[in-house]
Amino acid sequence: MQNSKPDILKINEITLKIFSNIRKVIRGKDSVIRLILTGLISQGHILINDIPGVGKTVLSKALAKSIKGKFNRIQFTPDLLPADIIGTYVFNQKESNFIFRPGPVFTNILLCDEINRGTPRTQSSLLEAMEEQQVTVERNTFTLQAPFFVVATQNPLEQAGTYPLPEAELDRFFMSVNIGYPDEESEIMILDDQIITHPIQHLEPVVDLDEVCFIQNEIKKIFIENTMKKYILALVNATRTNQNFSIGASPRGALFLQRGGQAIAGIENRDYVIPDDLKKIFISVLRHRVILTPQAKLSGLTPEKVLDGILSSTPIPK
Repeated sequence: MQNSKPDILKINEITLKIFSNIRKVIRGKDSVIRLILTGLISQGHILINDIPGVGKTVLSKALAKSIKGKFNRIQFTPDLLPADIIGTYVFNQKESNFIFRPGPVFTNILLCDEINRGTPRTQSSLLEAMEEQQVTVERNTFTLQAPFFVVATQNPLEQAGTYPLPEAELDRFFMSVNIGYPDEESEIMILDDQIITHPIQHLEPVVDLDEVCFIQNEIKKIFIENTMKKYILALVNATRTNQNFSIGASPRGALFLQRGGQAIAGIENRDYVIPDDLKKIFISVLRHRVILTPQAKLSGLTPEKVLDGILSSTPIPK
């Protein structure tokens, strides 16, 4: 039930501060920054599929600095163990007992670089943290500090020595995002920015963690009318019946579409969801939840092409 009105002015004010701050170091990628912000305030996690050097690490660091949050980075390799991520118990000789030593997952913004280079066992150690914001070690459960936000990256060009993410893990990511190359004007600005030092070194916080947690709760109050919910289900069901997909979007995909629509509405200073809010995030939310049939792959189709066709053919509610 949606009983109280959201503080739209506060949502808009806080998100605009973060957006403007990140723009100082990430040039020409406003749409990507908005998607990352949408993921943050939706309490989701982001998977970035892109080549090295386009700003994935800088984007994550800029977000952490902007919200005065702790930032940790894990470089995934085949020899990385679950304990290297979530932590482990070590023996304290002075007190003759075991104490828990937290891993890098105990942070606010966690960058999992080249996540598909970790073994399936190591990848799966993140599942509990991503879904429930907690980790369990030796039957003891530790709660992660809010906000907790994972940005994972994959290099689509390198396949040697990688372990593809299983569908269960992919489904836990709120969005799959591509950054891409900057345009010429933006790249000139990047060159100018970094002649002496990197602008990330001078970036200052503009909001704090409590403000982020506040808007994460406020967007849940944004009104979504029944016709919008039916529109979400029509889009999701279309992926399940499309002949080009062997597997369609899960119910979690529908839930993330709804929450993402609320986040977009809040960012755009509205207290209700409209179809355009859902259309802006539809492909990013669902592209990693669907699997093409072998025939569709052979014919040159991509998940994005099929999803775009679904979006254009599904009637928009009045």
